[in-house]
Amino acid sequence: MALTEDRNTISRDGSVRTLLCAAGKKFYKGALVAVNSSGYATPGATATTIRGVGRCEDYKDNSSGSNGDLSVTVLTGVFLFDNSASADEITRASIGQDCYIVDDQTVAKTDGTGSRAVAGKVFDVDDNGVWVKF
Repeated sequence: MALTEDRNTISRDGSVRTLLCAAGKKFYKGALVAVNSSGYATPGATATTIRGVGRCEDYKDNSSGSNGDLSVTVLTGVFLFDNSASADEITRASIGQDCYIVDDQTVAKTDGTGSRAVAGKVFDVDDNGVWVKF
């Protein structure tokens, strides 16, 4: 039903998420974090069933736990990750395009012939690596 009076619609700034950890996963502070097809946080890895969501803000070890036993704080924004090499190296020509998850600290230019999920958008590239926007 449509509003007929003012509504106090609460908000969040959208920069911080607290996500439930996937079973059997360990998270390191600063790592690229993704969510799996069930919505649980998982460290970045070569897989097609995940999608990048941000940077891990704290160490969590759920390696012997079940889905949802622990939660991890994930920050959105623009973060520096390692660049892939050879044909998958990201250059300045890729700014604004998708980049793909290789592992929890590395991104690549291509989806690895359909084997990698999108990490986020290439924001910038410099000598230190790739700045990824989540």
